[in-house]
Amino acid sequence: MTSQTGKETDGLRGLITRARVVLWDFDGPICRLFAGYSAEGVANDLVEWLGGRGLHELLKESERETVDPQVVLRAVDCRHPGSDLVAELEERLTQEELKAAASAMPTAYADILIRTWTAVGARLAITTNNSPRMVRSYLSGRGLLDCFAPHVYGRTQDLHRLKPDPHCLNQALRAIGAAPQAALMIGDAPSDLIAAREAGVPFLGYARNEEKERPLRKAGAEHVVSSLLPVLEVVRTRT
Repeated sequence: MTSQTGKETDGLRGLITRARVVLWDFDGPICRLFAGYSAEGVANDLVEWLGGRGLHELLKESERETVDPQVVLRAVDCRHPGSDLVAELEERLTQEELKAAASAMPTAYADILIRTWTAVGARLAITTNNSPRMVRSYLSGRGLLDCFAPHVYGRTQDLHRLKPDPHCLNQALRAIGAAPQAALMIGDAPSDLIAAREAGVPFLGYARNEEKERPLRKAGAEHVVSSLLPVLEVVRTRT
């Protein structure tokens, strides 16, 4: 990871201290959902399920070989939007995500940062492409649900509204009653950055390694951290 200059550090501090509302992506900034449960295996299972229904040719070769189950779901929705097939596939992915949540690895400092930010008066929301049922299950198991509830906005059957569409961010802002400039989005993917831009929300990238950082920087992310510790340290100065 690249080291931060004094100017970048000051910019990060300003970004954090101005935030009155924090919109969190889930998989990445809060935990590694598939740390103990293979995302590639889930994608393969979805592809095989489609094949078992005689729908193997519905997917392009690259989609059949993807390691990301969301790619499979989006591909089917693109060709059969709003269909029962998409609804059933989405439910299968939700069930797999619920299984994965049981072995998800919490992101270092995420739990204490969430609690500390809540304690100093910030409003928190989840804005994710994952199942909101799974997110609530994970947060409940970590004793964090009260820090977010009822503001958990995730995947619905309107899959065209997944990030990079800003729909879930706008939902959160409207429900909380906050101006975009008073919020901060924390995400680990270019789709998070694009959604934040579209919603007019400042963005902080989280990248646990250089492989994750590169696409964020390429997409134009100005502020990227490799650990939530410096974020926590700034938030603690508000107590």
